[in-house]
Amino acid sequence: MRAALVCSAAGSLLLSTLTAAPATEDRTGAAEMRGTAVAAARAKAAGVDFGPCPDAQDLPGSMQCGTVSVPLDYARPDGERIELSVSRARATRKDPHHGTHTVRRQGALLHNPGGPGATGLYFPLIGLLPEWKRIAAAYDLVGYAPRGVGSSAPLSCEDPKQFLKGPSQAPTHPSESYKRERVAQAKAYARGCAERSGDALRHYHSLNNARDLDVLRAALGEERLTFMGSSYGTYFGALYATLFPAHVRRMVFDSVVHPGPARIWYRNSLVQSAAFERRWADFRAWIARHDDVYGLGGTAREVLRGYERASARLAAEPAGGKVGPGQLQGAFLQAGYYDDQWPHRAHALSAYLKGDAKPLVEQMEQHPQAAAEAENSRAVYLAVECNDAPWPTDFRVWDRDNTRLARVAPFETWHNVWTNLPCAYWRAPRQQPLDVAAGPGELPPTLILAAERDAATPYDGALELHDRLAGSVLVTERDAGAHGLAGGPNACVNGHMEAYLLEGRLPGRRAECAPHAEPKPTAPDRRAVGRSR
Repeated sequence: MRAALVCSAAGSLLLSTLTAAPATEDRTGAAEMRGTAVAAARAKAAGVDFGPCPDAQDLPGSMQCGTVSVPLDYARPDGERIELSVSRARATRKDPHHGTHTVRRQGALLHNPGGPGATGLYFPLIGLLPEWKRIAAAYDLVGYAPRGVGSSAPLSCEDPKQFLKGPSQAPTHPSESYKRERVAQAKAYARGCAERSGDALRHYHSLNNARDLDVLRAALGEERLTFMGSSYGTYFGALYATLFPAHVRRMVFDSVVHPGPARIWYRNSLVQSAAFERRWADFRAWIARHDDVYGLGGTAREVLRGYERASARLAAEPAGGKVGPGQLQGAFLQAGYYDDQWPHRAHALSAYLKGDAKPLVEQMEQHPQAAAEAENSRAVYLAVECNDAPWPTDFRVWDRDNTRLARVAPFETWHNVWTNLPCAYWRAPRQQPLDVAAGPGELPPTLILAAERDAATPYDGALELHDRLAGSVLVTERDAGAHGLAGGPNACVNGHMEAYLLEGRLPGRRAECAPHAEPKPTAPDRRAVGRSR
């Protein structure tokens, strides 16, 4: 997902007027709402025929799989249909603390992990972890692959063999010739999406993801939905709460996308780039505090110089012939999402600068066997975000806004541009974002989880959603920045989530948790002892 915390630099940007979306006579889509009701009724009658999963040999016997049929176009529920892959692990009904007690089953807990473009099919396996056993006792854990993802009417925009090509560059202040090259690539990718998917491409967007959620609810036999959305899952979960408030039982929004229509999606990407700069500084400060382990410098600035030396060296001679500056930047960007990656990334950088490239190559090489999945994920990501809202269609707007931002936030800014730029040349019609809202009494109480320093879905998004959904409760992990809190290392956060899902019990309008413990450094190989060169 692309979002971010507003800082003064990003906030001062003079962003352009975006291209207008086609006018619609009904923002909520009256025909689509009627089509959803028809599809949900059919799904309720059909149910889900759960059986062994396609790769059952690699999965516990408790996990089952099936499919749910949904309309490609909800305005035409009798037209073309697509199949969504669904997975489930039945509620164990076993109290993990009192083995002799039988737990009351509370229905299905449906989860989406975000993206757009991520699959949730493996979510039911989370019930095997200690942090989830109480929830797994009371709920059927249900995951699914959203439309376009994996086996659910998959999208593709180019030959996957061409997708993961390394090594690649990652200039923080790209030249004009490099920009022209990336514009050409973005145009080609957008053209490939249109040519490979045809008219169907227009139907892959967040409103249809929300409608699919209601059909899944009905297929599972649930009168009201219990749902947990993480990252991007919070956005179409919020759309669901707006469109189908009477169908909501309980909802957990974990790491929240800013849902304001003006922020979907171009402005969110700008603000996210600003936020990642701060998280990148957090990571470098952590490395500096462990200079005795990594030898990369005692200040965040010294660590940055080491990173820049490594990037320049990789530009001249890729590690293992495959890891260039782009792979290095991508790996350290991932560490901005998840601080449990910090020790391994710091070790790889330290070892490389001291002459051992092996950890860097092992961690950052892009494996060809993952290319098809990665290309599919990107195709869905772009289809959803490009279809969801207006985007600037003139590269000069992107260039102006991001050149300004890169002066103060160079780490992710241009990476974000190249990721999203196909939306400038998109060939499918754009939606006009729905204004997420629920007034007093319209929606059951919902739970919002947010880390104060999360860069991927920054904290202002949680505050915004909290204001928009009356009766919602916000739980904040203070002074922490990991992306995705549910079932993580913070027992305080998990306690609030369990109390809500298991008992419907919430704290006051806002609650705070102390940060989870910082990751512990891992010592590099003894051969790498000493200062980096």
